[in-house]
Amino acid sequence: MMGIPQLTAQQIAQLSGFVSQYITAKRDKFLGQCVPLTQEQRTAMDGFFSPHLLDGVRVVNLNPLRVSNPSFYSMLAEMGFRNLPDFSQMAAITFSDVVVSHVPFTNGLLFHELVHVEQYRQLRIPRFSELYVQGFLIGGGYNSIPLEVHAYALGARFEANPRQRFSVADEVANWIRRCRY
Repeated sequence: MMGIPQLTAQQIAQLSGFVSQYITAKRDKFLGQCVPLTQEQRTAMDGFFSPHLLDGVRVVNLNPLRVSNPSFYSMLAEMGFRNLPDFSQMAAITFSDVVVSHVPFTNGLLFHELVHVEQYRQLRIPRFSELYVQGFLIGGGYNSIPLEVHAYALGARFEANPRQRFSVADEVANWIRRCRY
């Protein structure tokens, strides 16, 4: 595939480790700037996510600042990667239970990012990182990563009918059980 070099199992494991370290470092960096969800946000998300998840998640809007791309991107560019996602252009990024946004939160954007919080909760950072890297490599880019595909699909379901509650935890658990990630 164009822009996706073939990596050895050892390189994939190393890259997954880099991603895991990046997520942990960014979570720790931004945590002190974050706030809990507002009551309005909690009400909109209630019934889709557990109260425990909604209590624990923290959010911050960085605008006009931007999240920087990982330092290991230069190494990946040297290896031949040409289609790496640009973090500064993303609406929001989730680092475990910390959601960093570049734009004001809409309910749709928040829902998508909370799906990732639930994925992290069930998978933990190392496994999430591994699946994200594998999904990128197998699918050929960001839009084909199963973790993203699922978050976008659940987000579309939410936006189509925000009053029709469903358990995101159950949906994520089902994808894990069926090895869909």
